[in-house]
Amino acid sequence: MLMAVAFLSVLDVLLKLLTPHYSAMQVSTLRGIASIPFVLVPLIARGRLGRLRIRRWDLHLLRGALAILMMVGFTYALRGSSLSNVYTLYMVAPLLVTALSVLLLKEQVSLGGWIAVTVGLLGAVCVLRPSPQGLPLGVAFAALGSAACYAVNYVMTRFMAATETPESMVFWFLAALSVGCGAMALPGWRPIAGSDWVLIFGLGLSGAVGQYLLTKAFVLAPASVVAPFDYTALLWGAMFDWLVWSARAPLATIVGAVLIVGSGLYVMLRAHRSGQIATDNVPTALPADPPL
Repeated sequence: MLMAVAFLSVLDVLLKLLTPHYSAMQVSTLRGIASIPFVLVPLIARGRLGRLRIRRWDLHLLRGALAILMMVGFTYALRGSSLSNVYTLYMVAPLLVTALSVLLLKEQVSLGGWIAVTVGLLGAVCVLRPSPQGLPLGVAFAALGSAACYAVNYVMTRFMAATETPESMVFWFLAALSVGCGAMALPGWRPIAGSDWVLIFGLGLSGAVGQYLLTKAFVLAPASVVAPFDYTALLWGAMFDWLVWSARAPLATIVGAVLIVGSGLYVMLRAHRSGQIATDNVPTALPADPPL
């Protein structure tokens, strides 16, 4: 899982390097297209293309729409802010999953769980820094909107896991991302610079390796054990901000990250102790979902 998060953080660095030159729609299209060959080739080599069959078109279409909104919002946020800020806001997603589980899945959340959600949202406010020196409003909405789509996507897999294969969810997620974003990016499509093809190849490779390692981690250990390591993305984000863009996370971002991560771990620990998280076969959207 540690290696998976590292590779997916490299993916996000490449996305951010492309955003100054291309629109968020075009970058999202390139992200999807670059990953599809790395998903298809192993299936073709093993003669397992039948695993891509769709049984619930309606759920795949909804998930595809969420993929477009999620990826475009994430890419737009990367253009206007640092990896540390965007990653920290994205860590609100597990808390949103907790809230959505009550509305959509009719699950029970304890008072402590709601307090944790509230504390996590206060952490998001610390990152946003509502002041003239804070994050631009558009960037904040894009990051939080992307995190919300990610959370809904996660909840949806609980319905889809009963009828759809992991391979079909990964492939059609990327296909919807490529076609949907590509159609919207076409009017303003900019020719790809020769030097950027290396970055695009890196998108596909780092995304494919990261998703493979992520899936492997969830096969080898319970989700409740593996998932907390996703928070190491904050460390990678801070490191890449410093190495690539010479930017350091402000104190408000660090405080917000502590509140959000602490709240998320509390919710996960309480769910594990109460038996809400099983020790095997836990549905998860993570292997199918960029960015984290």
